[in-house]
Amino acid sequence: MIKKFTSGNPIDTQAVVEKFNALPIAEFPLGGKFENGNFVFEFDMADSDIVYGLGEAPRGINKRGWVYNSFCSDDPFHTETKSSLYAAHNFLMLSGSKTFGIFIDFPSKIRWDIGYTTANKTVITIDGTDFDIYYIDGTKPLEIVKEFRKSIGTSYVPPFWAFGYQQSRWSYHNAEAVDAVVDGYNKAEIPLDCVYLDIDYMERYKDFTVDDEKFPNFKDYVSKKREEGIHLIPIIDAGVKKENGYDIYEEGRKNGYFCKNEDGTDFEGGVWPGIVGFPDFLRPDVRKWFGSKYKILTDMGIDGFWNDMNEPAIFYSVKGLNKALDKAASLKGQNLDLSKFFELKDTFAGLSNSPEDYSSIYHTVDGKQVCHDQVHNIYGANMTKAAGEYFAEEFGKEKILMFSRASYVGAHRSSGIWFGDNHSWWSHILLDLKMLPSANMCGFLYCGADLGGFNENATRDLVLRFLALGVFTPLMRNHAALGTRNQECYSFENSDDFKDIVEVRYRLIPYLYRTFKKASEENDMIFRPLSFDYPDDKIARECETQLMLGDECMICPVYEQNVGGRYVYLPENMTFVKLSGTSITTEKMSKGTHYIEVALNEVPLFIKDGRQIELCKPAMRTSQLDTTDTVMIP
Repeated sequence: MIKKFTSGNPIDTQAVVEKFNALPIAEFPLGGKFENGNFVFEFDMADSDIVYGLGEAPRGINKRGWVYNSFCSDDPFHTETKSSLYAAHNFLMLSGSKTFGIFIDFPSKIRWDIGYTTANKTVITIDGTDFDIYYIDGTKPLEIVKEFRKSIGTSYVPPFWAFGYQQSRWSYHNAEAVDAVVDGYNKAEIPLDCVYLDIDYMERYKDFTVDDEKFPNFKDYVSKKREEGIHLIPIIDAGVKKENGYDIYEEGRKNGYFCKNEDGTDFEGGVWPGIVGFPDFLRPDVRKWFGSKYKILTDMGIDGFWNDMNEPAIFYSVKGLNKALDKAASLKGQNLDLSKFFELKDTFAGLSNSPEDYSSIYHTVDGKQVCHDQVHNIYGANMTKAAGEYFAEEFGKEKILMFSRASYVGAHRSSGIWFGDNHSWWSHILLDLKMLPSANMCGFLYCGADLGGFNENATRDLVLRFLALGVFTPLMRNHAALGTRNQECYSFENSDDFKDIVEVRYRLIPYLYRTFKKASEENDMIFRPLSFDYPDDKIARECETQLMLGDECMICPVYEQNVGGRYVYLPENMTFVKLSGTSITTEKMSKGTHYIEVALNEVPLFIKDGRQIELCKPAMRTSQLDTTDTVMIP
C-alpha cells in the first residue's frame, strides 16, 4: 500500500503516474522536522537490517555505512569515496525488523546518511520544504518494489536488435574507422549489431549535424550499414553550440529556448564545442522543439541514440572562466607561495560543474522563474523525455533505441541508462553487478556499464571477464576513451575467446528478451539480490557478488585478476552451467559453498532445480537469429 505525504508546493516532476490523495507531512509515519529550510527525518535499524535502493549509486547493494547525495554529478572517478554519480533515484527500502519503502519526489539535493554518523540510524535531509514523500508498506521487498514500480509507470522496452552486442569508442571519427570496426568483427567472426558515433561525427561538435568530410553521403552510408545488419548510434549532447548561422542555435536564441541568467540573458557555458546554450528542457515547448530535431537524423535512417553531458556537465561558465583568468593575471610575476599557488590551482580546478554556476542558471517552470538548484536532478531526464515524446509520437513503441547518462525516476518510461564513465578496474566489474538490481528497483531495466571500462588501459583478461558479466545485462556495450588501448574484441590475441563469450550472448537472447519483457509488463526486476529470494538465509542476505536473474537463474561473474575461477554460494540445489560459443557443460551441485573453475572463454550460470532456460544458435546479427529453434537447458 502506498501513501503520499506532501509538504508545501512541490514541483511536478512527473515521476509518479498513479494518482494518490495527498496527506499532510505531519502525518508521515517516520516523523520529521523542519530545520533551517530543510526537512529532516530518520529511522532506526536493527543490526541485521538491509537498506536497498538509490538506483545508480556507488558502493554496495546494501547501502548501509555511507553517506549518499542525490545530485546528478559529472564525475568519472567512481571510487568508494564518492557520494553520487550521474543519476538521482530517490527510492530507498528497509528490509528486516521492519519492511517499508520510501520515494522522495524532490528534484534538488537530498542527503542520505545510512548508518554513517550513527551505525543503526538512517538520517535523511531534504534540501527544501516543497516535496512529496511516498511511503510504501509491505512485508516482502519484491512486493514493495512492484508497488512502487506500478506507481511510476511501465519501463521502456528497446528494439529487439538492441539486445545484440555493441561496440563503441571515443571516437570512430570517420566512415573508414567505422568500416574497420565492422570489418574487424566480421573477419574474427564475432557477432555485432551496433557501432557508436561519439562526438567527432558532428560538424564541430554541433548537435544534429554530421561532418560531411568524415561521413560523406551519410544517409547512404547509414543505409549501407543497415544492409550489413549494423545500426549506427550517434551521441547527442545537452549543450547547443553558440555559432551565428547554426540554425538550431539561432532558433533557440530567437525563441528564448535556452536557460537564463537571473537578469534574463542566456546562460553561457563551455563544453566540447566551446560556448553553448543549454535548452530549458523543463518547458514543454522547448522539449517539443528539441525533440523534433532528432528527425534530422532519423530521416537519414538512424534508429538509436545516446544522450550525454546532461547533468548538465559544464566545463566552465563564461563568468567563471573570466574570473579565473583575472585571478591568474593578477598573480603574474609574483612569487607564488603555498597559499597563493593552491588558491590559483583551486580556482581553475573548480571551474567544472561549479555549484556557483548551477546556482546562477534559471528555468521557467509553469510560467515562473526557478533557480536551477531547485530542479537540477530532472534536467537530464527532461532532455531524454524530449526525445522520448517525439519518438513515441513519430514511431510508436519499441522502434528507437534511447538511453541516457543523467536520469531521474520517470525517465525509465522513455529510455534506458548506462552507468557512465567507469574505469578499466577489476573493482568496476562488481560495481556494475551491484548497480543492476538497484537500477531495476527504480524502473531502469535497459541498463549496463561500459564493458571493459571507459577510462584507462584495459587488459585482455579484464575485458573477457567484464564481457562475461555483460552477456547478461540488457545493454551489452564495449566502450573506451580516447587515448586508451584499443579494446575491440578483435584487437587482442586469440580473438576466438572473445567470439566464444559474445556468441553466448546471442544464444541467450531469446531468454533475456523474454525475461526483460516480463519484467516490464509485470513491474518486476530482471536482477535481484539473493536476499529477495532467500530472506532467511544469512549467507544469501549478505552476498553481494552474485545475483538472481529472472525466475530461473543465478549469475556469479569472476571479478579478480589471475584466477581460474571463484567461490560461489548456492542457497539451494542448482545446476552449474558453463556456456561457451559452441559448448555447454552442466553439473548438478548441492546447496552450500563451492569453488568453480571458469576459463576466460566461458560464462558461468546456475539454474534452479526444476527450471530451464532456452538457448538458440548464435548468429552474426540479431536479425539472423532463429528464436524459434531453441534447446532447453539443463
